Amino acid sequence: MTTKISVREVSRVFPVGRQDFTALDRVSLDIADNEFVTLVGPSGCGKSTLLNILAGLDHPTAGTALVDGRPVSGPGPERGVIFQQYALFPWLTVRQNVEFGLRTAGVGRRERRETAEHFIRLVGLEQFADALPKTLSGGMKQRCAIARAYAVDPSILLMDEPFGALDALTRVRLQEQLLATWNADRRTVVFVTHDVDEAVYLANRVIVMAARPGRVFEVVDVDLPYPRTEKIRLSPEFAALRNRVWQAVYHQ
Repeated sequence: MTTKISVREVSRVFPVGRQDFTALDRVSLDIADNEFVTLVGPSGCGKSTLLNILAGLDHPTAGTALVDGRPVSGPGPERGVIFQQYALFPWLTVRQNVEFGLRTAGVGRRERRETAEHFIRLVGLEQFADALPKTLSGGMKQRCAIARAYAVDPSILLMDEPFGALDALTRVRLQEQLLATWNADRRTVVFVTHDVDEAVYLANRVIVMAARPGRVFEVVDVDLPYPRTEKIRLSPEFAALRNRVWQAVYHQ
């Protein structure tokens, strides 16, 4: 499999008063093209810091992060970033929000409209294309944010606890929607979460991180078939993987 993302001995140290705080300590990992990887671990283990470095929003103190063999030096169009807060423009409709990145890239009106409508359908918001964000539920807003990220055709999606603020039922539905979208239009996904069940349900591999300092503690392969279903959540195989990840996260 082709390597899409490489992290080589990455450390990130933040000055805190008279002392330094090591958020990441010599983290190394490879992520394959079209792979869905989740990062899970206790608070302070550096999950979001690592994602920010991959996004080009932060820089390592030491080591290198590479995308397609090239060092990450800042944000780039090949990387779409989705945060827990939806970051939609409140004065724009769903369609206009999804079109926004295409407009700034100079894509023509007709192509922009067709592309936006494709991804709006893909996330199931076609009935709300002309709605403003204030009229949408939290789950709908996050689906809009996902459609907007997909529309500019990134090869990588970086997602920092995108479902963390949602209620349990909406969260499960969006997990299923995200996997349906990923199955239909494969991208490389790096997904940060605190939720062990979510980490196992979504991923090809779960990267378990340890805190103080942040580092890779264990990598768990998730050998469960796609598409994932509610039946898989209730299976002994899922329970065994969840327990393994749980033990790695909370009994380090």
